[in-house]
Amino acid sequence: MKKFFFLDTNLKNKSSTVEERIQFYSFKGKNLPLPTEIEISESGICNRKCSFCPRSDPTFDEKKEFIKDSLHEKMCKELKDLNYSGTVRYSGFVEPLLDKNIYKLINMTRVYLSESNIELVTNGDVLSKKRLEKLFDSGLNRILISAYDGKDQAKSFEKLCESLKLSEKQFIVRHRYYSKEENFGITLSNRAGMMENAEYKIKSLSESLKQPCFIPSYTFFLDYQGDVLMCPHDWGKKIILGNLNKEKLIDIWFSNKSIHLRKSLNNSNRNFAPCNVCDVDGTFMGKKNSEYFN
Repeated sequence: MKKFFFLDTNLKNKSSTVEERIQFYSFKGKNLPLPTEIEISESGICNRKCSFCPRSDPTFDEKKEFIKDSLHEKMCKELKDLNYSGTVRYSGFVEPLLDKNIYKLINMTRVYLSESNIELVTNGDVLSKKRLEKLFDSGLNRILISAYDGKDQAKSFEKLCESLKLSEKQFIVRHRYYSKEENFGITLSNRAGMMENAEYKIKSLSESLKQPCFIPSYTFFLDYQGDVLMCPHDWGKKIILGNLNKEKLIDIWFSNKSIHLRKSLNNSNRNFAPCNVCDVDGTFMGKKNSEYFN
């Protein structure tokens, strides 16, 4: 029997923002793409431990720490100098709405990057009409809400967004309450080998996939400590490209290490940790970005 595979309906929306917002930077005489997505994992906490998430591993290290304003502003200033107009998304390994400072962060991004697309991914557990309104008043373009507790919860999120007269482009409610036979309503992965001890165990690959991965060609992933990861699936932080506290964003993006890893993955070489155990299909979007690096 063929294994069920759930494909997130938001991938179509996401792929369009990736391909429509490519910007170029002159690097060593060549015009190469800037990241079209800046993903910020702005704290070390989440209020849930979903079975299909590495946080359900009993040994997962949760830290109640948040990104500093100074680091976030440094990122915004450097992106402004690049006239950045891509996507800035508050997501990653966390629940962003647990950070009381999230409104200030969003507003800071909007002030510095007036043309950017600002998104936030949340489980909606602490979402209210007042907070939702404040998010959009701060400069948010789109909120992606994951409903984990059933159809009624999903409906309530939809009604909440509609009560503020948000358009279809401004919110997406994702149905994450399906059975494990339906992959819980998410595009499951082994999170680069970090699901071995999770509640819903997904094995690491014994042999690397023989296919490309374009994710590092369009994504710049920043965590609350300033570490820049190669990929948002690298929950174990196995590959750190640099630290934004000490280096410039543009220098990290175009470092020898970043370009070497990017080109290896674009050419189907996953023979290094953690990519050698990762089962993510990284070809849903970003092919155009990857071709410039090749």
